Amino acid sequence: MAAKSPADGTPRRPVLSVSARKIKDNAADWHNLIMKWERLNDNGFTTANKIVNMKISGQFQDNKLEIACDNSATESEKPTPKYNEELDSCCAELLETLKHMTKIQLKMEKLTSTTKAICDLETFHHGAGNCTAPFFHTWPTPYFYEVSQKLSEMYKKELQLKQTIVQEIAHSADQDLMMVYLSSWLYQPYIENSSKLLLEAMLLETGHRQC
Repeated sequence: MAAKSPADGTPRRPVLSVSARKIKDNAADWHNLIMKWERLNDNGFTTANKIVNMKISGQFQDNKLEIACDNSATESEKPTPKYNEELDSCCAELLETLKHMTKIQLKMEKLTSTTKAICDLETFHHGAGNCTAPFFHTWPTPYFYEVSQKLSEMYKKELQLKQTIVQEIAHSADQDLMMVYLSSWLYQPYIENSSKLLLEAMLLETGHRQC
């Protein structure tokens, strides 16, 4: 009796359609982009924290210098503010981090547009009123677009907040406000807790995660 090949006993995986493969690829891209964003967020917080510490330290030194100066000194005799090369370098580094985050957010928007195009294509093929079988387990195709749109909007709003922080953090003299900027950068108020659930559910639905 001929021996069975190892493949004979293995259930064959269904062949995905072009649209299904693209949606599966998009789900993996979402995961990778969010992981990159998180790493950049951590790096950006470290840099922003250095900026705030230098600003606070500089204010303390300036105050000591003002007290030490003779009150009778003329304006021309008073020391001029010292250029802080390290502070300037950190500001440039934070700006570079923001540029990378901007590129990621644009890629997220592109993923959302691609998913919308797949939904439109499916509607065109099957008709608006017809309910088609799910590509994977239970999600109808439009739900992938809905999830992508929700995630994209969260990161778009968060990017706008980070743009404001980068513009203001090095120019603020208010310590409390600087701490608010720091906290906002770290905790990302516009990225809701549901984003993690949405991403994990999408990875599970497309087979990137196993139950």
